[in-house]
Amino acid sequence: MQRERISYNVHKAKKMKVCYLFLLPYLLLFVTFFILPIATSIYYSFTYYNILEAPRFVGMQNYINLVLQDEVFLTAVKNTFVIAVVTGPIGYILSFLFAWFINELPRWLRTIAVVVFYAPSIAGNAFVVFSIIFRGDAYGYLNSFLMQFGLIDAPILWLLDPKYIMPVIIVVILWMSMGTGFLSFVAGLQGVDRSMYEAGYVDGIRNRWQELYYITLPSMKPMLLFGAVMSITSAFNVCDVPRALAGYPSTDYAARTIVTHLFDYGFSRFEMGYASAIATVLFVVMILCNKAIQAMLRKVGT
Repeated sequence: MQRERISYNVHKAKKMKVCYLFLLPYLLLFVTFFILPIATSIYYSFTYYNILEAPRFVGMQNYINLVLQDEVFLTAVKNTFVIAVVTGPIGYILSFLFAWFINELPRWLRTIAVVVFYAPSIAGNAFVVFSIIFRGDAYGYLNSFLMQFGLIDAPILWLLDPKYIMPVIIVVILWMSMGTGFLSFVAGLQGVDRSMYEAGYVDGIRNRWQELYYITLPSMKPMLLFGAVMSITSAFNVCDVPRALAGYPSTDYAARTIVTHLFDYGFSRFEMGYASAIATVLFVVMILCNKAIQAMLRKVGT
């Protein structure tokens, strides 16, 4: 029986060889820019490699140093998980809620609203705006506002004081979280069959929340999964915002993230073996988190 099934699959593959030829360009790009970099990174994570010399195999030493000797890495892990736990779910929920509200607007107004909400995620100079708002002197917009109303007596060093750095970064990341996931939610809401809502009201649905839970969410599961993947990926890949706002390195490593730590060892110290170990750990954590989130989202509406 097993041999017959294999023979049938081989025969079917031969008949569809033209289809595989069309898929070949994507396969080549996928292997070149995804599989090979991951495999190379995993290989170098077991070596000492400084670019100038040939890689030297060191076994698990890089991973042992990460866990047992690198205190800055542990700080980076804590900061990354704080950012991921706060901005990931909140950004995901906000993206969906804003997409849901925008979906009820007229078409021309919906287009404008989508551009307004999506623009911050692609704005190249967004950091400049926030660096002015959170300046540590009296000319910063936030300090000026608080001093004008007598809420503070002296300017607060928002981007230098470890007590304020992380909350500021989280606020900025949330403001910039309306990215690709937000667009997928907008597209998914537009693709829901309107006749399903009519049938739902006939079957006993009485309000918009029941409509959302029993019809809308189950109808756009692929978009929800895609948005979850994008939300987790962006939450764990935070690097540009802390570096641009809090400096590099930040005060007491208060804004250090895993990717910032990777950037430090890979492009400042050129310890590519150690940086590859950091990248491998981050890759495994992201895969596990993605699997957990997808398992939860598959239960929606079931």
